[in-house]
Amino acid sequence: MSHASRHFPGGMVYHVLNRGVGRRTLFEKDQDFLAFERVVEETLRTCQMRICAYCLLSNHWHGVLWPERDGDLAAFMQQMTNMHVKRWKEHRHEVGYGHLYQGRYKCFPVETESYFYQVIRYVERNPVRARLVAIPWDYPWSSARARVLGCPDPLLAPDSLAMQTSNWQELLASELLDTDLHAFRSHARTGRPLGSDAFLQHLEAEIGRSLLPQKRGPKPKENVV
Repeated sequence: MSHASRHFPGGMVYHVLNRGVGRRTLFEKDQDFLAFERVVEETLRTCQMRICAYCLLSNHWHGVLWPERDGDLAAFMQQMTNMHVKRWKEHRHEVGYGHLYQGRYKCFPVETESYFYQVIRYVERNPVRARLVAIPWDYPWSSARARVLGCPDPLLAPDSLAMQTSNWQELLASELLDTDLHAFRSHARTGRPLGSDAFLQHLEAEIGRSLLPQKRGPKPKENVV
């Protein structure tokens, strides 16, 4: 979905992410991760949001969010991000000294039927790809611990853990195919929705503009002079 419209209908899943400006470190120590989690908890008290998965790394974070109504995602992200930036800068006495994030958060819709579990695997396996841990649920700052080990996690929607498949631990332990990784990174970079043509057609009806690649006709022959 183009960042120009920033219209995020409710009732569908979104992969949301953001990075520190210039890959600046957002979380240096455990207290920084805990402070961000407190921000998310406080935001959840006033902005309804279904968090299905998340992962926090040193200079960026990922979330899989499922807003119920139109406008819920934008309201949640605005309040959470503003609160985090304000507290981060106040704690470091950097108020007025430039940006913390690289810009507006990146976000793209994900088709629930085919891609829901894949995007959660992509998010929760980030620490393994970053070579921080060998298995995803050993990492303390993601939803993988709650999903696999049953650890309490106040950030996750209560029903999000019940949605996983019976062999989730086995799936999470295995890496996605290179083609899937490329697809997620491409969609995260461009903001284009991830799903079937039928899913994109549904989105087109929701937002009132074309999302499917336009077919090009044959190139006209040039006149020979």
